[in-house]
Amino acid sequence: MRLANLNGRATIVANDGIVDVADASNGAFSASIEKCIGQLDKLDAWYRSAQPTLTQKIALDTLAQDTRLGPVVRPQQVFAIGLNYRQHAAESGLEVPKEPMVFTKFASSVCGPNEQLPIPGPSTDYEAELVVIIGATLRNVGVDEALAGVAGYCVGQDYSEREWQFRGSPPQFSLAKSFKNFAPIGPWLTTADEIHDPNDLSITTRLNGETMQDSNTSDMVFSVAELIAYLSSVCELRRGDVIFTGTPEGVGQARRPPVFLKPGDEIVTNIERLGTIHNVAVAP
Repeated sequence: MRLANLNGRATIVANDGIVDVADASNGAFSASIEKCIGQLDKLDAWYRSAQPTLTQKIALDTLAQDTRLGPVVRPQQVFAIGLNYRQHAAESGLEVPKEPMVFTKFASSVCGPNEQLPIPGPSTDYEAELVVIIGATLRNVGVDEALAGVAGYCVGQDYSEREWQFRGSPPQFSLAKSFKNFAPIGPWLTTADEIHDPNDLSITTRLNGETMQDSNTSDMVFSVAELIAYLSSVCELRRGDVIFTGTPEGVGQARRPPVFLKPGDEIVTNIERLGTIHNVAVAP
């Protein structure tokens, strides 16, 4: 099942249209997407049984670019992982980490999948990422049980202002990655039961039509399950929290010469089976 935030309302995304959850269920399920995430099994069972009439017919590709789409969740906590692709570590001239490298993107940077991207400086970079959405309270969960706590997955971009990131010692990862709209997620949540293996999905970034990143989540150093287990050994993960799981090779900073974003640039990010998000860079 695919669940979107359309105009602030929980919306099921079918292949040929959309269903407003609260209206179609006569209020049995909430218009709040966060509340729906807490009832995904019941919501899915109702949808399959009731087979409600479409609220609107619309093609998936058209819907994916709809500016009415908001962030699929409003998380309390946003975790992010650095150097979690082997080839990205190699292009950065750094060793593969022995433990996950964890930072945060502050929640105010989270936005919908098609928001404009204000450019705050001369070295704003793109980073395509698989985003994990937590579906239950998790603490000290084992690797074998970790994926059972996932509500679903979506596409994300971990935009970064590199000059801010490296201006201090130690570097300021969290601030540099938390400017306005620096964490678009979407276009919808694809529930975990639809994704057999989150570590076998193609992932790409296109900048003005040119492919800049083209990899697969199988190149992750630490799998999605390992990341969840590691984070939950310290932090309580809560329903609606998100994890940006790292970016593959091809980021702008690693190119020679570097390629940074400027107003007018179009960034299109795609992950196999999860969809596409679109951002256009604008002046601040």
